[in-house]
Amino acid sequence: MRMFFVLVLIFSLGFSQPHSKVVETPYQKPFKAVFWLFLESPERLKLSLGFISNIMYVLTNSPYNFSLDDIDIVVVSHGREVPVFAYKNKELYSELVDRAEILSLYGVKFKICRVAAEQVYGLSEKDFYPFVELVPSAITEVIHWQMQGHAIIIPPGRHTPP
Repeated sequence: MRMFFVLVLIFSLGFSQPHSKVVETPYQKPFKAVFWLFLESPERLKLSLGFISNIMYVLTNSPYNFSLDDIDIVVVSHGREVPVFAYKNKELYSELVDRAEILSLYGVKFKICRVAAEQVYGLSEKDFYPFVELVPSAITEVIHWQMQGHAIIIPPGRHTPP
């Protein structure tokens, strides 16, 4: 019975703080991530770009103050978001394109699966913005970046292929 009271006392002391506390996780340089996109709709890209912006903001500000050279983020796309990166859809997706292009200026790399671009969407390298690169295969590209030490991020909003 005595042990029970000791455990209750220890447990209650753990919750006696009036609020949570802020911790500064000791993030390591270089910070490397590959975002694997296979989204169910182009609009879902907004959330993924928000995640990337958040990473950039947190790491480049106090207390971390990483330089852009300390952050390596790659976006590999082969879902329904692919048309966002095509010139012909600029009016339809201008906000997303602008956000992606700004992130590219901060060093984020945007890679589009050439198989998806050509076979699914009928697009070639001439159809995409200059900040985008076409790669042979999305899955091969994701594996490549993982082998280079990048953590894989699979954002919500993925679709299931037929």
